Amino acid sequence: MATTPTLRLRGGGLIDTVKNVVGLGGEGDDGLDADGHYTLVLVRHGESTWNKENRFTGWVDVTLADSGIEEAHRAAKNLAEEGFTFDIMYTSMLQRAIKTGLTILEDMGLLWIPIEKTWRLNERHYGALQGLNKKETVDQHGADQVNVWRRSFDVPPPAMTEDNEHWAGKDARYKDLGKDVPATECLKDTVDRFLPWWNSVAAPTIKSGKKVLIAAHGNSLRALVKHLDDISDDDICGLNIPTAIPLVYKLDKNLKPVSVEGAYAPLSGRYACDPEIVKAAIEGVANQTGPKK
Repeated sequence: MATTPTLRLRGGGLIDTVKNVVGLGGEGDDGLDADGHYTLVLVRHGESTWNKENRFTGWVDVTLADSGIEEAHRAAKNLAEEGFTFDIMYTSMLQRAIKTGLTILEDMGLLWIPIEKTWRLNERHYGALQGLNKKETVDQHGADQVNVWRRSFDVPPPAMTEDNEHWAGKDARYKDLGKDVPATECLKDTVDRFLPWWNSVAAPTIKSGKKVLIAAHGNSLRALVKHLDDISDDDICGLNIPTAIPLVYKLDKNLKPVSVEGAYAPLSGRYACDPEIVKAAIEGVANQTGPKK
């Protein structure tokens, strides 16, 4: 898959690149398990206040609900019980992902490791839908139209205008983006802005032997697993990633996924949680706009 030029990569991207050039961050065997594989752990943020209210959230910086904090504690417990540890955490610029990751690290005694944030791990921007209740939006526009906006690969929702109270261009954390602040995104857009970061920051870090935790969002993580597992544009649209359940990948030396026991098809990775909890959580995400008729 072709990559695009890397611009404004936050969170030490240039430092990692320089290390690789001078030979300080090259491939090493220290991060390989007994089978010669790297381990990568992904976690979607815990349930947020707007998840509970069933609102389109996108780039709006809402807090975790109490239930989301409990989910993060459960994720940490599951990871600790399986003996995981981490050398670095990557996360988005949004507090629901940051706090989920921090809660996991705190419970695991790992708050001391480096934590790097990038807007490229932000949730997909839902445009003018941000803040709207999903079921009410279905009532207004119809289930078919909302499912196109929510689940199609390359059709974005209506764009947000700059006078909207949630316009990200007014937020200091995105000042370096300038005119590149999105007004809306489809999943394809999310993939396109995520992959440069993966290729120039995350992938070299993993190959250097570091154990990586990525705490992000449903759609930025869908962008990642689409890339790792080479999932088709059609199939990725039906994939749901549950909140705060660690998704564990094993990667070979070329960062190609190795299917593991308990893998959750079409993914090569497995969820580090009770399968019944995973199933119920995935069904909950799928039903956010109401049951299919």
